Amino acid sequence: MPKDHVDPEDAYFLRQERQKLAQLKEQAQAEEAAATLQARKQTHFHKCGKCGGDMDTQLFKGVEIEICPDCGAVLLDPGELETLAGTDGSVVLQTLSDLFSFSKNKQED
Repeated sequence: MPKDHVDPEDAYFLRQERQKLAQLKEQAQAEEAAATLQARKQTHFHKCGKCGGDMDTQLFKGVEIEICPDCGAVLLDPGELETLAGTDGSVVLQTLSDLFSFSKNKQED
């Protein structure tokens, strides 16, 4: 057989091998990304995004919010602003004003 001739059986197994290697590489990348995300979560869990201080959990109008005792930053989890503000848009500004007054008072304590 000439050198430039590729046996169909060899070509099939070569394709299979490449597909398996690609799948293994993809799986390794996914596992590495998950491990990186988990490490990042552990490093930043309950930390202030502004100053890096430890966040305190406080109850405000029936919702648990996180407040930084060092700088007064407020962290709301997804859906908490909507819960606090309700569906009436006119209440939003008053609720935000109350929230920041609450966090300022907690910071001064």
